Amino acid sequence: MATEKAHETGLAGRYANAVFELAQEQGVVDAVAADFATLKTAMAASTDFKRLIKSPLFGHEDQARALKPILEQMRVHPLTMKFLLTMTGKRRLFALDAVIAAYDRLVARLKGEVQAQVISAHALSAAQTAELKSVLKAKLGREPRLDTSVDPTLLGGLVVKVGSRMIDSSIRTKLAGIRAAMRG
Repeated sequence: MATEKAHETGLAGRYANAVFELAQEQGVVDAVAADFATLKTAMAASTDFKRLIKSPLFGHEDQARALKPILEQMRVHPLTMKFLLTMTGKRRLFALDAVIAAYDRLVARLKGEVQAQVISAHALSAAQTAELKSVLKAKLGREPRLDTSVDPTLLGGLVVKVGSRMIDSSIRTKLAGIRAAMRG
Protein backbone atom coordinates (compact mmCIF):
# COMPACT_ATOMS: atom_id res chain seq x y z
CA MET A 1 0.00 0.00 0.00
CA ALA A 2 1.22 3.51 -0.78
CA THR A 3 2.52 5.60 2.10
CA GLU A 4 0.28 8.53 1.22
CA LYS A 5 -2.61 8.94 3.60
CA ALA A 6 -6.13 8.33 2.31
CA HIS A 7 -8.16 11.51 2.64
CA GLU A 8 -11.69 12.63 1.80
CA THR A 9 -12.74 16.25 1.29
CA GLY A 10 -15.84 18.35 1.93
CA LEU A 11 -18.16 18.26 4.92
CA ALA A 12 -18.84 14.52 4.68
CA GLY A 13 -15.16 13.84 4.04
CA ARG A 14 -14.07 15.69 7.18
CA TYR A 15 -16.47 13.66 9.33
CA ALA A 16 -15.54 10.40 7.58
CA ASN A 17 -11.82 11.13 8.03
CA ALA A 18 -12.33 11.84 11.72
CA VAL A 19 -14.27 8.64 12.49
CA PHE A 20 -11.93 6.61 10.24
CA GLU A 21 -8.83 7.81 12.10
CA LEU A 22 -10.45 7.07 15.47
CA ALA A 23 -11.57 3.65 14.24
CA GLN A 24 -8.02 2.88 13.07
CA GLU A 25 -6.55 3.95 16.43
CA GLN A 26 -9.04 1.71 18.25
CA GLY A 27 -8.77 -1.17 15.75
CA VAL A 28 -12.49 -1.10 14.95
CA VAL A 29 -12.56 -0.04 11.29
CA ASP A 30 -14.60 -3.08 10.26
CA ALA A 31 -17.03 -2.75 13.20
CA VAL A 32 -17.81 0.87 12.28
CA ALA A 33 -18.14 -0.10 8.60
CA ALA A 34 -20.63 -2.83 9.58
CA ASP A 35 -22.59 -0.34 11.70
CA PHE A 36 -22.67 2.11 8.79
CA ALA A 37 -23.86 -0.64 6.43
CA THR A 38 -26.69 -1.47 8.86
CA LEU A 39 -27.62 2.22 9.13
CA LYS A 40 -27.61 2.58 5.34
CA THR A 41 -29.93 -0.41 5.03
CA ALA A 42 -32.21 0.94 7.76
CA MET A 43 -32.46 4.34 6.02
CA ALA A 44 -33.35 2.61 2.74
CA ALA A 45 -35.95 0.40 4.43
CA SER A 46 -37.68 2.94 6.68
CA THR A 47 -38.98 6.30 5.51
CA ASP A 48 -39.55 7.29 9.15
CA PHE A 49 -35.93 6.56 10.05
CA LYS A 50 -34.70 8.41 6.98
CA ARG A 51 -36.94 11.36 7.87
CA LEU A 52 -35.46 11.40 11.39
CA ILE A 53 -31.94 11.54 9.90
CA LYS A 54 -32.61 14.01 7.07
CA SER A 55 -35.37 16.36 8.21
CA PRO A 56 -34.39 19.83 9.41
CA LEU A 57 -37.73 20.00 11.25
CA PHE A 58 -36.38 17.93 14.15
CA GLY A 59 -34.22 19.75 16.67
CA HIS A 60 -30.90 18.11 17.50
CA GLU A 61 -32.13 17.25 21.02
CA ASP A 62 -35.18 15.48 19.56
CA GLN A 63 -33.01 13.67 17.01
CA ALA A 64 -30.58 12.52 19.70
CA ARG A 65 -33.42 11.42 22.01
CA ALA A 66 -34.98 9.36 19.20
CA LEU A 67 -31.72 8.09 17.70
CA LYS A 68 -29.99 6.82 20.86
CA PRO A 69 -32.45 3.97 21.63
CA ILE A 70 -32.46 2.95 17.97
CA LEU A 71 -28.67 2.74 17.95
CA GLU A 72 -28.71 0.81 21.25
CA GLN A 73 -31.23 -1.63 19.74
CA MET A 74 -28.94 -2.03 16.70
CA ARG A 75 -26.06 -2.70 19.12
CA VAL A 76 -23.69 -0.34 17.33
CA HIS A 77 -20.11 -0.01 18.50
CA PRO A 78 -19.59 2.71 21.16
CA LEU A 79 -17.45 4.72 18.72
CA THR A 80 -20.28 4.68 16.15
CA MET A 81 -22.76 5.75 18.84
CA LYS A 82 -20.57 8.63 20.04
CA PHE A 83 -19.82 9.72 16.48
CA LEU A 84 -23.48 9.79 15.42
CA LEU A 85 -24.56 11.64 18.53
CA THR A 86 -21.76 14.17 17.93
CA MET A 87 -22.98 14.65 14.35
CA THR A 88 -26.50 15.11 15.72
CA GLY A 89 -25.34 17.71 18.24
CA LYS A 90 -23.57 19.64 15.49
CA ARG A 91 -26.70 19.50 13.26
CA ARG A 92 -24.84 17.50 10.59
CA LEU A 93 -26.82 14.25 10.67
CA PHE A 94 -28.40 15.16 7.31
CA ALA A 95 -25.00 14.34 5.72
CA LEU A 96 -24.93 10.76 7.05
CA ASP A 97 -25.39 9.16 3.59
CA ALA A 98 -22.39 11.06 2.24
CA VAL A 99 -20.32 10.34 5.37
CA ILE A 100 -21.01 6.62 5.02
CA ALA A 101 -20.02 6.70 1.33
CA ALA A 102 -16.79 8.58 2.15
CA TYR A 103 -15.99 6.16 5.00
CA ASP A 104 -16.55 3.20 2.66
CA ARG A 105 -14.07 4.72 0.18
CA LEU A 106 -11.50 5.14 2.96
CA VAL A 107 -11.94 1.51 4.06
CA ALA A 108 -11.67 0.34 0.44
CA ARG A 109 -8.39 2.24 -0.01
CA LEU A 110 -7.05 0.83 3.26
CA LYS A 111 -7.78 -2.70 2.07
CA GLY A 112 -6.54 -2.12 -1.50
CA GLU A 113 -10.05 -2.49 -2.89
CA VAL A 114 -11.84 -0.47 -5.53
CA GLN A 115 -15.38 0.82 -4.99
CA ALA A 116 -17.89 -0.17 -7.69
CA GLN A 117 -21.48 1.05 -7.80
CA VAL A 118 -23.77 -1.53 -9.41
CA ILE A 119 -27.34 -0.74 -10.40
CA SER A 120 -29.45 -3.63 -11.66
CA ALA A 121 -33.06 -4.05 -12.74
CA HIS A 122 -33.55 -6.85 -10.18
CA ALA A 123 -31.70 -7.79 -6.99
CA LEU A 124 -28.60 -9.83 -7.80
CA SER A 125 -28.31 -13.36 -6.43
CA ALA A 126 -25.25 -14.41 -4.45
CA ALA A 127 -23.96 -16.32 -7.50
CA GLN A 128 -24.45 -13.30 -9.80
CA THR A 129 -22.71 -11.03 -7.30
CA ALA A 130 -19.78 -13.45 -7.00
CA GLU A 131 -19.48 -13.69 -10.81
CA LEU A 132 -19.60 -9.90 -11.17
CA LYS A 133 -16.90 -9.51 -8.50
CA SER A 134 -14.75 -12.07 -10.32
CA VAL A 135 -15.10 -10.28 -13.68
CA LEU A 136 -14.41 -6.87 -12.15
CA LYS A 137 -11.37 -8.18 -10.26
CA ALA A 138 -9.97 -9.59 -13.51
CA LYS A 139 -10.56 -6.27 -15.33
CA LEU A 140 -9.44 -3.92 -12.57
CA GLY A 141 -6.65 -5.95 -10.98
CA ARG A 142 -7.99 -5.18 -7.50
CA GLU A 143 -10.69 -6.62 -5.30
CA PRO A 144 -13.97 -4.77 -5.98
CA ARG A 145 -16.21 -3.58 -3.16
CA LEU A 146 -19.75 -3.57 -4.56
CA ASP A 147 -22.40 -1.05 -3.61
CA THR A 148 -25.53 -2.53 -5.17
CA SER A 149 -28.93 -0.98 -5.74
CA VAL A 150 -32.02 -1.84 -7.76
CA ASP A 151 -33.65 0.36 -10.42
CA PRO A 152 -36.58 -1.44 -12.12
CA THR A 153 -36.65 1.20 -14.89
CA LEU A 154 -33.51 -0.39 -16.36
CA LEU A 155 -35.76 -3.28 -17.52
CA GLY A 156 -32.74 -5.63 -17.50
CA GLY A 157 -28.96 -5.63 -17.47
CA LEU A 158 -26.59 -3.60 -15.31
CA VAL A 159 -25.00 -0.21 -14.90
CA VAL A 160 -21.56 -0.43 -13.27
CA LYS A 161 -19.67 2.68 -12.16
CA VAL A 162 -16.05 2.48 -11.05
CA GLY A 163 -14.57 5.90 -10.39
CA SER A 164 -15.22 8.02 -13.46
CA ARG A 165 -15.82 4.98 -15.71
CA MET A 166 -19.32 3.71 -16.40
CA ILE A 167 -20.41 0.54 -18.17
CA ASP A 168 -24.10 0.68 -19.09
CA SER A 169 -25.46 -2.60 -20.42
CA SER A 170 -29.06 -1.92 -19.42
CA ILE A 171 -31.89 -2.75 -21.79
CA ARG A 172 -33.29 0.77 -21.28
CA THR A 173 -30.10 2.31 -22.72
CA LYS A 174 -29.99 -0.19 -25.60
CA LEU A 175 -33.61 0.59 -26.48
CA ALA A 176 -32.87 4.32 -26.36
CA GLY A 177 -29.95 3.76 -28.77
CA ILE A 178 -32.15 1.79 -31.16
CA ARG A 179 -34.84 4.49 -30.94
CA ALA A 180 -32.26 7.19 -31.76
CA ALA A 181 -30.87 5.16 -34.68
CA MET A 182 -34.34 4.65 -36.13
CA ARG A 183 -35.04 8.39 -35.97
CA GLY A 184 -31.79 9.30 -37.72
